[in-house]
Amino acid sequence: MSNGAGKFFGGLILGTAIGAAAGILFAPRSGKETRQVLKRSAQDLPQLAEDLGSNVQYQADRFTEQAQRTIDEALLRLQDAIATGQEASRRLQEELAVSMGSSSNSSLIDSDLDLADEDEE
Repeated sequence: MSNGAGKFFGGLILGTAIGAAAGILFAPRSGKETRQVLKRSAQDLPQLAEDLGSNVQYQADRFTEQAQRTIDEALLRLQDAIATGQEASRRLQEELAVSMGSSSNSSLIDSDLDLADEDEE
């Protein structure tokens, strides 16, 4: 059952209890009969409350499990995103190092040529 189904059944049980109580109070019975029915209904309330409590606990457990799965999935996606970002950063650093290395080499060559030109003059 989904979370919405749990709310539905909880509401159904509560509505049934309220409806039963209202029906008993407004039914055309004698006072003695109404009291007997109310007494039986009152005796059933602990079981109804226990059933409702069990349903609420079950739904809370399901919600907790679903939330944990969602958190775990989000954590895995975050870890993947971080790993992808780190890999992209490493690649950019390597490209920058290669670019800086070739730029330094060409600068060294240019400065060597400039020195050679000065020596010839």
